[in-house]
Amino acid sequence: MIVSAPAIEAWQLQKSFGKTTALAPLDLVVPRGAIFALVGHNGAGKTTLIKLLLNMIQPTGGSSSVFGSSSATLKGPSFQQIGYVSENQEMPEWMTVGGMMQFLRPFYPKWDEGSLLADLDLPADRKLKNLSRGMRMKAALASVLAFRPPLIVMDEPFSGLDPLVRDELIETLMDRISDEVESGDDGGTTILISSHDLAEVESFATHVAFLHQGKLLFAEPMVTLTARFRDVTAMLPPADAGKALPVGLPASWLMAEANGSMVRFVYTGVGEASLEDELQRVLPGATLVQAELMTLRTIFLALVKSSRERERSRA
Repeated sequence: MIVSAPAIEAWQLQKSFGKTTALAPLDLVVPRGAIFALVGHNGAGKTTLIKLLLNMIQPTGGSSSVFGSSSATLKGPSFQQIGYVSENQEMPEWMTVGGMMQFLRPFYPKWDEGSLLADLDLPADRKLKNLSRGMRMKAALASVLAFRPPLIVMDEPFSGLDPLVRDELIETLMDRISDEVESGDDGGTTILISSHDLAEVESFATHVAFLHQGKLLFAEPMVTLTARFRDVTAMLPPADAGKALPVGLPASWLMAEANGSMVRFVYTGVGEASLEDELQRVLPGATLVQAELMTLRTIFLALVKSSRERERSRA
């Protein structure tokens, strides 16, 4: 694998099952060292995208690569560099936790189990079939972190877990990554994590991509995303109170609505132009009341609702 290349790249990657489009053509770049959150509702296409990237299923069109190597070529030895954790992880149920770790050790030249089981409070002598859902996810994560792959792919790892277990998983993951950065690991570990738990991934992700009904709405660094979205409230001049908003509002105004003398909309152009100047141009005499920061969840909801409104208007 070419470690100087981005961790993941996709070019017009798409997947259909018969006449059903599971993933519309998309382009994507996951930088090396990023903690990249792939978010969207269940059924948005997140698992399909991950399976395409890891050569679990074949694309209908387009292509992708992992560290510069075509996804289509990924097989046995490649997965010494890729750790995969899924909410439906299959494991040898008859083995104990310790037995599974011992079994896996010879397959990975960089195996370094260290204190992982203790950190995750995993009982080494308990059989996997007797573990709770949270404990199973801990065991799956331990089996991946132990061989220190440069890429970790996690598909809905927090689904159905209680907050304490989620926090323990995230803390252990972040601690191990921090250790590798301090040790001078070239490029650092890249994490691609799919989730519909937006509040959880917002706390640690560096990049985010939104999938909705198989379409990629956008992908960008978290810092630029949160910097450009605002929940805006403005007051119209008395002469315009009660009137409908003009047609042809800027594309950067989402879900705009007027209620008496107040106007609310989600603004997506912060940093590109002056909001107050744009407000005066579109609604002369209007006064900016507030422009509040938005969470990842409120941004996602605004984008989804706006997308649905556009689809209805085209129908």
